[in-house]
Amino acid sequence: MASLLGTYLDLYFTGKGMYAFPTRPFSDIFTINIVFTLAVLPIFMIPLLKIMESLKGWFRGMFVMAISVAMAAAEKMAESIGMFVHAENWHHFYTFIGYCLFIGLIAAFHGWMNEKE
Repeated sequence: MASLLGTYLDLYFTGKGMYAFPTRPFSDIFTINIVFTLAVLPIFMIPLLKIMESLKGWFRGMFVMAISVAMAAAEKMAESIGMFVHAENWHHFYTFIGYCLFIGLIAAFHGWMNEKE
């Protein structure tokens, strides 16, 4: 789920010109960094979901916010080394909000799928 959602979101935002990936594998085929969406993002989500399972209430929300802040900082760092280029009107606060929503949605989906078992 994380890989699919991440891929579609990247395709949407690169299509809208909000950001671009100047250095990416298979750049003549894909407009997004498929290594991030197909490998890094799902691998990152596995331990994150395991940690979230052990947290309750406010701690879970604070954990999601901390991870979202870290992702915004990592994005800014990736931008400084040329992995990202953002539009002029981009604010890294958008990344924070986006990751809060993304992680929340993935965690909700994960919880829903585990209830069915």
